[in-house]
Amino acid sequence: MGGYRAPVRPSPPETLPNELHRVVGTGGAILLGLGSILGTGVFVSLGLAAEVAGAALLVAVLLAAGVASCNGLSSAQLAAAFPLSGGTYEYGHRTLTPGLGFVAGWTFLSAKSASAAAAALALAAHAVEATGQLGPTATPWLAAGLVGAVTWLVAAGLRRSNRANLLLVGTTCLGLGAFVVVGWPRAIAGAETAFAHVLGAGGASPRELLHATALLFVAFTGYGRVATLGEEIRDPARSIPRAVLLTLAVAAAIYLAVAFVAVGAAGADELARSTAATGAPLESLGREFAPSVGVLILIAAATALCGVLLNLVLGLSRVLLAMARRGDAPRALAHVQATSGSPARAVWVTGGVVSALALGFELKTAWSFSAFTVLVYYALTNLAALRLPGEQRRYPRVFAVAGLASCASLAFFVEARTWLVGCAWIAFGLVVRAIARGLRGNKESVA
Repeated sequence: MGGYRAPVRPSPPETLPNELHRVVGTGGAILLGLGSILGTGVFVSLGLAAEVAGAALLVAVLLAAGVASCNGLSSAQLAAAFPLSGGTYEYGHRTLTPGLGFVAGWTFLSAKSASAAAAALALAAHAVEATGQLGPTATPWLAAGLVGAVTWLVAAGLRRSNRANLLLVGTTCLGLGAFVVVGWPRAIAGAETAFAHVLGAGGASPRELLHATALLFVAFTGYGRVATLGEEIRDPARSIPRAVLLTLAVAAAIYLAVAFVAVGAAGADELARSTAATGAPLESLGREFAPSVGVLILIAAATALCGVLLNLVLGLSRVLLAMARRGDAPRALAHVQATSGSPARAVWVTGGVVSALALGFELKTAWSFSAFTVLVYYALTNLAALRLPGEQRRYPRVFAVAGLASCASLAFFVEARTWLVGCAWIAFGLVVRAIARGLRGNKESVA
């Protein structure tokens, strides 16, 4: 890539209490990123974005991938410089201010908890649809149960989670590959009609296109799992940048292929209607291609959503661990088990919060809230990248500037109610932090 600088080995980080174990290589990191991206996004957000942008869905995918790439370059160089758990929470503390670091951690926990709840709800909806034995009221309770099962797996340690993720990602790619191969001829035949009006008259307006881009951007941010797990990746200065960029390239190709087949074969309106009606648009379309494809997509959707849920619980627990180390969360959550290397307390708290959200959220609300808060988080990521000293910067500053501008503007193209709630939620978090620190300071002075 033009402008690439030779890797600069950062100074080894200071020794941390309850340090995690470095057990993941480049290949495992790529699979963790793909496990986070190939889930709710490809099986749900494509339909949500089609409802907003219509046939301009492919343009929105390209824009979202472009924004994610700029952010990915920022995340990669920050993670290589500071290979610790916590992602932008940690980078913000080190390069910006403790307050902005807290906002990054707070928005990550908020955004990804909502995303995890959305993944659990989508997975439960697939199960309800497949069995036909449970009513829709069972969906949130089934989702909470699924979160509990995944939390148990993650609490056992990253080695076991990584093996499970390999199986889940492989199955997902097999199902999506069958969908694209079998549906491609039908998509080619219907493309002229399906893509007759993309933008402008009869197509998407600029605002609709950017709204859809914001919704899709959330799906691409799964690459960030590589950064939040930086303390557990071997040779992070080399492995993390490679894993982030390769994850984004593979994911973008898969999203474009699936979106083209879905819109070309069925039309954007039908894709949106199917999403609203069943929450499983690719499965319905796959059954039209061939019964066997419908079955493969059903299995792939289940494994993909399980993979997303697993990776989100992994990432959330590591950010919670980092916040506990610095006192922005209860310090008891900073404990790491010596045998498994797992921050089990943080994992179980994470699972409890996601289960509660699954019981109280509906899918579209969870995804929209996640879109706003994750855009704020990555705006801070790019701001932190701009503060890196020259010897630690691997890519030109223009990428971080573009990522910052994109995130800051896209955040306000979601529904007004959503970003107003998001801003209020950030303010609430800062107030809670100030009160907690004040109480802790008073206790320490009395002691």
